Amino acid sequence: MFLDVVDLRNFYAQPIGIMTRRLLGRAIRARFDNVTGMAVLGLGYATPYLGVFREEAERCIAVMPAAQGVVRWPSAAPTLATLADETLLPLPTASMDRVVAVHALEMTPNAAEMLREVWRVLAPGGRLLAVVPNRRGVWARLDTTPFGNGRPFSRGQVVSLLREALFTPVGWDEALYAPPSPWFLRTAVAWERVGARLSLPFSGVLVVEATKQLYRPIPVRRPRLAPALEPAMEPGLVPGAAPAG
Repeated sequence: MFLDVVDLRNFYAQPIGIMTRRLLGRAIRARFDNVTGMAVLGLGYATPYLGVFREEAERCIAVMPAAQGVVRWPSAAPTLATLADETLLPLPTASMDRVVAVHALEMTPNAAEMLREVWRVLAPGGRLLAVVPNRRGVWARLDTTPFGNGRPFSRGQVVSLLREALFTPVGWDEALYAPPSPWFLRTAVAWERVGARLSLPFSGVLVVEATKQLYRPIPVRRPRLAPALEPAMEPGLVPGAAPAG
């Protein structure tokens, strides 16, 4: 179930939301480090992380799910955000090069259909960057942040969902190692460094990069050869003998 867009906006206006935007934004930017001349789509509530792409990309737009609501983005420029069903994106086929999905995959009741629609609007060679709550982390267990709502994922669950929608995971990152509490704001950067260096399993979110797969692999099946059967003979006939009369 999607959170209301007002709740999401209020979260990112708080100190813990500012910290989240800073740390998670680094992980997103590390994956999509160069989008020059590309078309970038933000799906869900991805606007806190799209600003870094605006000046670099050829175009950068945001689509917010109808069940969530939409807010104006950017606030001081012509709007680049729209409201739509996440399973029926108002975009032409193969029109986007990069998709950033935040507060989307865990919120929608139709994750498989949403991914199929993302596959449709991505150009050949396009890539999806999905941010989902880590089911082993603390953030997924507390509903004081948006990542504590909806469905958390393990790595295996994300891989299965992506592959079913014809995506191939090509890279992983994790972020938000510090607990979601104001007491840890000052040490959040240190938590992030230690967690990433030691590959600790309790990060708040998983960041997976996947590429669009053009063809569904078909398992090779060897043809079954039927056994050779000798022709049936009438009783009393000898093989090779000329028929009587």
